[in-house]
Amino acid sequence: MKLMLAAALSLGLAGCAATGVEQYRAEQPALDLKTYMNGTLDAWGMFQGRSGEVKKRFHVVIEARWQGDTGVLDEQFKWSDGTTSRRVWTLTRQADGSFRGKADDVIGEAIGEVAGNALRWRYVLALPVDGKVYHVDFDDWMFLMDDKVMLNRSAMSKWGFHLGEVTLTFVKR
Repeated sequence: MKLMLAAALSLGLAGCAATGVEQYRAEQPALDLKTYMNGTLDAWGMFQGRSGEVKKRFHVVIEARWQGDTGVLDEQFKWSDGTTSRRVWTLTRQADGSFRGKADDVIGEAIGEVAGNALRWRYVLALPVDGKVYHVDFDDWMFLMDDKVMLNRSAMSKWGFHLGEVTLTFVKR
């Protein structure tokens, strides 16, 4: 009985294992983050709650520039409710090819891994909601489609519970 319980638990945990970015290593076009995230980009996106209902839409203009292995992404958001916000990321390419990112509303560091056409960011965001701030886990996947377009899908969770998703389309000017 203990053996069956252990096997069932192992299978259950294996089913929960996250997909790694390495599986996209052979996908083309290959993403060079310093090349794609350089200059001006537009992105259009939406936040969907747990039920799939679209809660908010937005447009963001990103001014990105690099000096060596350090990049700054200045993001100016315009939300569907008429509000605006700004996030400034500082990204640093690591010796192993991964990236680390910081922003004022990111708790600690974002960790980014690149393989093939894919980029996976993982971070905790201090998210203001109705006058309170919640620390929300983001599992952020980006896929380069061509030299102008990148698609992004982010899963949001708290304590392992799914809160919703953010979907974006980036277009390089």
